[in-house]
Amino acid sequence: MDKHFNLLDEQWLPVRYADGKTREVGLIDLFKHASEIESLAEASPVSLVALHRVLLAIVHRALTLKYGRWVDADRVRWFREGLPAEAIIDYLEKFRERFWLFHPELPFMQVAALAHEEETKDKIKSWTQISLGNASGASPTVFDHSLDSAPTAIAPAEALRLLLGFLQFTPGGLVKVLRSSDKAGPLANTAAVLPCGDVLHQTLSLCLHQPESVDDPPAWEVPAISLLQLKAGALLSSGVNDRYTRLSRAVLLHRDDDGAVRHLRFAAGLGMEEDPNAPDPMTSFRVGLNGLVRLGLSEGRAFWRDLPTLLPPVGAQSAKAAAVIAWATGLRADLGVSGDMQGLIVAGLASDKAKLQRWRMERVVLPAELLLHPEAARILVVLLQEAEETHRQLRRIGAQAMAMMMADAANKETLADARARVDAGGFNGRFFARLEQALPLAMSQIAHGEAEEAYQQWRGVQAKAVVLYWDLLTTNLGATPAAWRAEAKCRFKLAILLSQLNGVGVKSESTQEVNA
Repeated sequence: MDKHFNLLDEQWLPVRYADGKTREVGLIDLFKHASEIESLAEASPVSLVALHRVLLAIVHRALTLKYGRWVDADRVRWFREGLPAEAIIDYLEKFRERFWLFHPELPFMQVAALAHEEETKDKIKSWTQISLGNASGASPTVFDHSLDSAPTAIAPAEALRLLLGFLQFTPGGLVKVLRSSDKAGPLANTAAVLPCGDVLHQTLSLCLHQPESVDDPPAWEVPAISLLQLKAGALLSSGVNDRYTRLSRAVLLHRDDDGAVRHLRFAAGLGMEEDPNAPDPMTSFRVGLNGLVRLGLSEGRAFWRDLPTLLPPVGAQSAKAAAVIAWATGLRADLGVSGDMQGLIVAGLASDKAKLQRWRMERVVLPAELLLHPEAARILVVLLQEAEETHRQLRRIGAQAMAMMMADAANKETLADARARVDAGGFNGRFFARLEQALPLAMSQIAHGEAEEAYQQWRGVQAKAVVLYWDLLTTNLGATPAAWRAEAKCRFKLAILLSQLNGVGVKSESTQEVNA
């Protein structure tokens, strides 16, 4: 394999400028114009997060090797004035040889040994093996009906972006080359959090971690990986840069004569053991039944319901925000900016074992006061918890009404079936969609010290959402004597729930008597 496609010069990173125009740039151009670039324009949630992690590792290493143990005041200056492009470009030029995508000995983020070792040289797979959005192997197909035996051609830039996302988010499971199975990537089943600035250099400054040790090189600074290393057991990461660039699978892209990528070699990678005392900086944790669990993506659950995982802790049994949020919040505090808004990207992929289920990317915008002041965060958490409790009670009442329409209504299995029918009816989504419309106003009121106004407004909206839910449910039950009886038997429970919401009266045809 000859050397081809150097990432410093080739156009492979999709970016968006302030005027909305997009184009692809190389690493040198990106850092030269990081103050003019608004954001990365990658559409894949997993690749978007992975690209930021690579850029952060580059910036961290370049600035640490140049300035040593820089401090928060330096990060404030870089946020305001721009990153020191000269230092970063000098670093990239120093390691230029390690940024060839195709290289006989040191291909970027790949393992060259796969091409000549007996155990791996004939293990050829389609490029879809590293595409978490495409079907491969025994994965089910919906819109993608590509065949592993006849893969389409993709450009090297696309192959690289797919590879980076795959290495970070791949679920654990069967590999069958060098080892029967392998560890998951650092962000498997995780909704990764990424604070955003107005332009790219601000985003990178917000997410930049403090220099800890020079013994935390990214993948392109370490010697070429051997099969002996791949066969060894999983190891703890040496630090954030290692996590951001860990080769969780061994991959070697194959470049065809026309320059495109259709195939690759694939094997078990450098497995990473998780250290409970050093979680991934982009991972938040919610409260589970047996302690804190990493935040992931749940089917049918909008992310705003998990906002407590992004906020300062409000008690001993509270969620834990990702470290990168603390770094961004610290920078915001040092900047002394009040009344500002902080954007956050939440992106990830969910899987069941090795079966990929869904991926999603959302943008959340919070008043900075909610991140800076625990008391403001506590008020929002209380409001969100109350909404979840209101929904829990409403869902129980709805399931009881549905069960009364079925034979043997008192049976546990009947009630479980009724609950499943209610959940499948779309009522829960309409309830939370109504609340979501009122959330920005509630957050703004809290940020401006209007806690009581936020509380009253939020309770009023909950009451309206309860009525909406009940109207939809009773319509679904039908206009039969059995449905009327079921509604009548549950009506007093609904009235109690509405009275708990400060007696907010909301009239509709099916609930006038309830609110009377």
